[in-house]
Amino acid sequence: MWRWIVGVIVAMVWAHAAMAKTETAVFAGGCFWCVESNFESVSGVIDVISGYTGGASANPTYENHGGHYEAVQITFDPARISYATLVAEFLRSTDVTDAGGQFCDRGASYRSAIFAKGAEQAASAKAAVAAAEAQLGVKVVTPVLGAARFWKAEDYHQDYYEGESIVLTRAGPKKQKNAYTFYRKACGRDARVKAVWGADAAFAH
Repeated sequence: MWRWIVGVIVAMVWAHAAMAKTETAVFAGGCFWCVESNFESVSGVIDVISGYTGGASANPTYENHGGHYEAVQITFDPARISYATLVAEFLRSTDVTDAGGQFCDRGASYRSAIFAKGAEQAASAKAAVAAAEAQLGVKVVTPVLGAARFWKAEDYHQDYYEGESIVLTRAGPKKQKNAYTFYRKACGRDARVKAVWGADAAFAH
């Protein structure tokens, strides 16, 4: 029995140590379903949560999140992927020239932004924005903002892109994951990212 107890304790210590080494990044890039889908495919990313941030109101909801951006919180292992790499990939998966929303989703909730936690993340994000401007030869309108409280979105928004529930779309009833694919294409996300970034477009299907 004591060996089992020691084994459990050792496992808990290792799990705690592994968690202590993780970091988080928060990005707003239009529809959070799409940003979550993008980054859950990245090696070194442990978890991606859809939610709301950047606004003043408490307990925002999908129906009432005025002032908040739709955003994702990415938990990652910095030994496997750097924050700078995540920012670079994020920028190259959005339309960094559009200050009024992203793709077919318009309005303040769908603007792009990088929410930096601390001076180190802020400096890294600003350097990535400057590099993107130099590459594109245009002004990048995606701001680097200070991190704010992140509010997790409702459960039905998490992993929306692979859901099996039936939902009603403009093309009729579809499985949730198929509705997501239909929405992403109809919204023009990947086509616009390719138009902005060319061969460097990230996650574009």
